[in-house]
Amino acid sequence: MSISRPIPLVLLCILYLVLAGVALWRTISTGAVDLFTLGVIPVLVGIVLRTSWSLWALRIYLFIQTLGLLALATTALMALQITPEDVKLELAGRNIPLLPLAAVLLALLLFQYWVAFSANTKRFLQQERLTRSH
Repeated sequence: MSISRPIPLVLLCILYLVLAGVALWRTISTGAVDLFTLGVIPVLVGIVLRTSWSLWALRIYLFIQTLGLLALATTALMALQITPEDVKLELAGRNIPLLPLAAVLLALLLFQYWVAFSANTKRFLQQERLTRSH
């Protein structure tokens, strides 16, 4: 009996496909390799191919994202304490409000944790291994 691909995992794959596209575009346009964003590629490949290591890769990549977000948040909070008027985030000449950005990043991180530690995701990724071994 085959388990169908969980919808949250499909949504995560779509998100990671978009991130992989942006990471490749950024790498090509800047000529700089960024392992933080390019790290999504092996995770995406592992999930799509349902490899034995995909769940671990997802969880490790999520841990790396968490560390990066915590470092960014800590730096922003320290900068706000020193010179609040100078703490700005600009993209393509537009000012991005920090509070909504932080809320979106936190929501994305929580969604990824939910998928990575979901019983359905674990069952789906392990089920294929069991049928391949028999």
